[in-house]
Amino acid sequence: MINIEKINEAKNRLEGIIRVTPIAYAPILSKQHKADIYLKKENLQLTGSFKLRGAFNKIATLSDEERSKGVVAASAGNHAQGVAFSSKHFSCDATIVMPEATPLTKVTGVKSYGADVILHGANYDESYKYAQQYSKKHDKSFVHPFADDEVIAGQGTLALEIFQEIKNIDIIIVPIGGGGLISGIATAAKTLNPNLKIIGVVASGAPAMKESFEAKTPIDSLSVKTIADGIAVRDTTPRMLDYVLDLVDEIVEVEDNEIASAILFLLEQHKLVVEGAGAVGTAALMHNKINVEGKKVVLPLSGGNIDVTMLAQIIEKGLVKSSRKMNLVVTLIDKPGSLKGLTNIFEELNANIVQIDYDRNSVSLDFGDANITIGIETKGDEHQNNIREQLKIYGYRFKEL
Repeated sequence: MINIEKINEAKNRLEGIIRVTPIAYAPILSKQHKADIYLKKENLQLTGSFKLRGAFNKIATLSDEERSKGVVAASAGNHAQGVAFSSKHFSCDATIVMPEATPLTKVTGVKSYGADVILHGANYDESYKYAQQYSKKHDKSFVHPFADDEVIAGQGTLALEIFQEIKNIDIIIVPIGGGGLISGIATAAKTLNPNLKIIGVVASGAPAMKESFEAKTPIDSLSVKTIADGIAVRDTTPRMLDYVLDLVDEIVEVEDNEIASAILFLLEQHKLVVEGAGAVGTAALMHNKINVEGKKVVLPLSGGNIDVTMLAQIIEKGLVKSSRKMNLVVTLIDKPGSLKGLTNIFEELNANIVQIDYDRNSVSLDFGDANITIGIETKGDEHQNNIREQLKIYGYRFKEL
């Protein structure tokens, strides 16, 4: 088990390398939950994630001979970029094994630091197994993403920054995948304030650490599936479970739709681009998984490396869910003027058309009919109800997507 002295040593190594990320008061969340809630914006860290802290500290502690042979890591993206950045700093060769489905932006980001990328495996755990074999075969140091004392110590420096700025903290809410971040934060935080509560958050699609915590024994998942790819860890490492059992007070889980709503909330209300893993703490608060009334709370937003395609989907679904957009399929008689009659209704109701598609060839259509798929901007539930009523009054057949 590491101690705060080891975390302070890591802090000294990281000085002048990492960014001391800002902490900001979150007024909307604070008002909603009758608490003082602060966001630690680690999504603004160099490489876009806290992972740089642990990766750099680990590589900094390797001997010159070990660095000359090169390093190997397995990662879905954030640890990969941290290792690649750190390796470049030390002029050390790096080979990163990433799952085959890793978004191109993350692969490109890793390569931009000069690292070699091997795409292997359907998920992180398969990449991890291959990376370990590769490191042994080529006699290179393996930089574990979480189950390593120097990595954990590096992640713990985040807590030191929190305590430098915020006093009398009651709760820190931390994402959990493999457990490295929460172990480092909890070690430092509970040393500085033994009464402080550490609450972890997992994605429901990757629940291994929560189930292991509750059973007090390692339990692996059969598979993982979540938009929070940064914490999509299938297996529980016994060593990390020991840390979690010793230091963590509670673990809750959030669904993907809850994570998505938190990502959209942070984007709209705080102008912050946060990835799924970084938003799970916010999701847990927004969906009342944790009672923080009257408490001073810090949420580390652990990373911001979200794929833009995923972000676009979240925005689109969020607009529909919040009644700011309707997607309709309307059946018309396929003759001149039919479409104009439909668009006149939207014009009268001040609903802006943002997307439209005309289909007259579908085998499900009667002869002489056409389907119009149309996306319209709306102004809430009442506005959408008015649109539905008018379409019915004019006899249109329609369904919502």
